[in-house]
Amino acid sequence: MKIAHLLTLTAAIALFSGTASYADDGKVGVGAGDLLVRIRALGVFPDVSGRDNNLHGKIGISNDYIPEIDAAYFLTDHFAAEIIAGTSQHDVKDTGNILGQNLKLGHVWLLPPTVTAQWHPLSRQAFDPYVGAGLNYTIFYGSGGTQTLPNEKVTYRNEVGEALQIGVNYNVNGAWFLNADVKKVFLSTTAVVKLGGVEATRANVRIDPWLVGVGVGYRF
Repeated sequence: MKIAHLLTLTAAIALFSGTASYADDGKVGVGAGDLLVRIRALGVFPDVSGRDNNLHGKIGISNDYIPEIDAAYFLTDHFAAEIIAGTSQHDVKDTGNILGQNLKLGHVWLLPPTVTAQWHPLSRQAFDPYVGAGLNYTIFYGSGGTQTLPNEKVTYRNEVGEALQIGVNYNVNGAWFLNADVKKVFLSTTAVVKLGGVEATRANVRIDPWLVGVGVGYRF
């Protein structure tokens, strides 16, 4: 339901943009010197691989759906730098282990600021496809929630990862844009499970999430 509400909000903003009055500078598309600020409904879909070292269980991480804000500054007509900001919460499980039970490892919050350099092959066109590549630094925080074992605590190591993206902006009216964007972040972390302060097991996990977003933007 969360993603449905976000998409409804996005559609409402886009509809309003078509009828609202605002100063139009006469430009089409985006190019050198423009700042394009967008809000998107974002799906975060981890592509998880990895097992814990002692119990030999498989780590599972849930999907999440969040609002996200980003900004792209156009250094030239064809090259831009983008930064995104958003935070997501994920439930973590350890399944198929030698204990024969699914271990609930609670939840963890991810804050993954990502910076990409983008190439826009078309200049000052209403239809503006792009590709990009960059770096991500993921901060894990706020771990907790329902857990299977007593006195269980899970910590995660912050890590740097690479990011690839493909997307498109579409200039619908004046300074308003629609946007669709897909990113692949290559991210790994080490999760350490402690029972009563003593390390029980740890897992080297590749999270490698897909970030799929749609939204609206405004050119400044």
